[in-house]
Amino acid sequence: MTSSPSPTGLGTSHAAARWCARQDWPVHPLAPGHKTPAANCTTCRTERHRPSECPCILAGGWCHGFHAATTLPEQVDAWWTEQPRFGVGVSCGPANLVVIDVDAHAAEVPDRSRLLPGIPIAPNVNLDGLATGFDTLALLAALRRHPSPAEDEQTLRVRTPSGGLHVWYLNPRPANRYRSSTGSSPKTALAWQVDVRAHAGYIVAPGTRTTAGVYTRVGEARHPAPLPDWLAADLARTGHLPAKQEATTDTPPVKSRARKAPKAAHRLLQPLLDDIAACAAVPCGASFTEKLNRAAFTAGGLVQTGHLAIGEIRELLCETARQARPHQEGRNITIIDSALSAGAQRPFHLKGRS
Repeated sequence: MTSSPSPTGLGTSHAAARWCARQDWPVHPLAPGHKTPAANCTTCRTERHRPSECPCILAGGWCHGFHAATTLPEQVDAWWTEQPRFGVGVSCGPANLVVIDVDAHAAEVPDRSRLLPGIPIAPNVNLDGLATGFDTLALLAALRRHPSPAEDEQTLRVRTPSGGLHVWYLNPRPANRYRSSTGSSPKTALAWQVDVRAHAGYIVAPGTRTTAGVYTRVGEARHPAPLPDWLAADLARTGHLPAKQEATTDTPPVKSRARKAPKAAHRLLQPLLDDIAACAAVPCGASFTEKLNRAAFTAGGLVQTGHLAIGEIRELLCETARQARPHQEGRNITIIDSALSAGAQRPFHLKGRS
């Protein structure tokens, strides 16, 4: 993470979106004045299909909300130039974020057996005054003998217009793909009125304005701190970690495949692929997304001018990215497809072929 200014001080949603993308947080547009994703196109509203197969996303559209999220500056500029009043959503899973969403809704307090799923609260525990997610989160933290995350001044915290709080944490173990959940869920929940935003979820970025108000940073912290171990343990205990999938280890080397075609386009692309492959030795801080963006964007321009075949080069990019970051294959594919599409808008002409 860089020490760049907080997005709440950047003035416009466009600037906030660019700031978030620079933090390696994929962003997507929110409907102006609302905290929900911008509407799909007419076709995507009427025809059911998987977001991963949606041609709109490949073409640079924002259909399907967080599924279309990107860190590509060119795509961010295009979206927020077309509609400057868009709010900013951040796709939590690809950003390796786990956000604790504390609600303060006026609601009837449920039976004590439902306040902290899986943890019995003895009858002699006085619950007078318990009314919101702030209280249940504080109760959970007290049982673990830790301060409440709502009071964690070391991490990014964002006050919501409804009086709630978003506590942002960075997942230090990306292989652990935490589920998103709602505090009212009878199956997977951390605490009553405490939601979790992680994989298959998004969070509203600081500085976003809705009809209810502005999402405002609290305190001095501008970036997420690592997810505390005790909180990670409770997320695992409450079913926020799905069964792990076996990792594939038989992926063939990438370099040898690329060098089978000694054309000018491949020679141009090979150093960019090598940069991606080198990220395998650096778990974080290697600018992996930027390097993958650059390679796929360049490849898209070369495909557009006929120097490369789209199917072959997309497979090569996916294979290279998989070796470097095997735990985030879905995100890799999103980055590659978005960058290939953006690169196709700027054809890359070579002076000659060989």
